[in-house]
Amino acid sequence: MTARIFTSALFAGLVAGLIAVLLQWSLMENLILEGEEYETGNKSHFGGVLVINDALEAAGEPTAVEAEEPEDLFSRFSLAFFAVFVTFVGWALMMVAGFAMAERVGQRIRVKDALLWGIAGFAAIHIMPGIGLPPELPGTPAADLEERQLWWLTTALFSILAFALMAYGRKPIYIIIGIALLIAPHIIGAPHMDGYAGVAPPDLAGEYVARSYAVAFIDWVVLGLAAGYFWNRGAVSKAA
Repeated sequence: MTARIFTSALFAGLVAGLIAVLLQWSLMENLILEGEEYETGNKSHFGGVLVINDALEAAGEPTAVEAEEPEDLFSRFSLAFFAVFVTFVGWALMMVAGFAMAERVGQRIRVKDALLWGIAGFAAIHIMPGIGLPPELPGTPAADLEERQLWWLTTALFSILAFALMAYGRKPIYIIIGIALLIAPHIIGAPHMDGYAGVAPPDLAGEYVARSYAVAFIDWVVLGLAAGYFWNRGAVSKAA
């Protein structure tokens, strides 16, 4: 059983991680790089007017921005793939361990069931925490990092437990507890600054949020399908 869990998680994490990095590179990287231009001060945005500080410097006007060395995009891509792969193997381990627990109580997990697990994972990890802490472009001012991490982690764990209770609980009390767990973090509220602030244009930030959720949804659907496929393939191999 242990070998089946680890091999299923490893292959599912590899597949989902590869898709995640490709989507990240094709749909998100240009927005992140653009956000970093505003974060470093190479570009400014005031009252709907774009100011490119590099152009001002070339024209002889003083700026506080120092020239940066070109970034090695291949190294960045390689590090991104490694980080995403490790992350998705971790998520896959949690998901496949959940498959094993479900089967121990008589719930067979087929590929279509695993797809629902993937969608639930997306909701628990992205949608529910994103209600209070949506994805942010680089350089966006925010509240204390430790407070945000604690709130995000609590919300994600509560959401995972809530969906499990609501999906597999056999009594109405489990539904009630699940709803309470979903609501509780939002009653407490996510940590925020007293006002809104940001150096990047709102349109860029909005596009980043929309693409973040779209990419995350595809990633988790792929993870669920891959985990379900390899989990059931392991069962067939074991039976043979």
